[in-house]
Amino acid sequence: MQQASQRIDKWLWYARVTKSRTLAQKLAVSGHVRLNKEKVTTAKQGIKLGDVLTIALPRRLMVYKVLDLGSRRGPASEAQLLYEDLSPPPTPTEDGQPEQRDRGTGRPTKRDRRQLIRMKKDSMDDGF
Repeated sequence: MQQASQRIDKWLWYARVTKSRTLAQKLAVSGHVRLNKEKVTTAKQGIKLGDVLTIALPRRLMVYKVLDLGSRRGPASEAQLLYEDLSPPPTPTEDGQPEQRDRGTGRPTKRDRRQLIRMKKDSMDDGF
């Protein structure tokens, strides 16, 4: 028999929103989760069928409608049956391409490192 409500942290874990139950508890009390437009304050808050969860993560916003209350943390295919994804599509970049750095900024490439090693070795051979 399926229960009428379930703890929000358990549901987040069963639906594979988080990797662990502890992370689900932290997410629930962090203020980044809303249940039917109301901010969730405790991990033990109950959710029921038809509720809408809004989860604000650093790089994306997830909006899920609860279709089923889980009974275990199963495979991803099983977890996807617990919710309907109402999330807005991700905002594309201006040209649709990932952001590119200017050449020479950031970490050196393998070729750059080899050239640096050669230069250092040559300068040591010259007696400097």
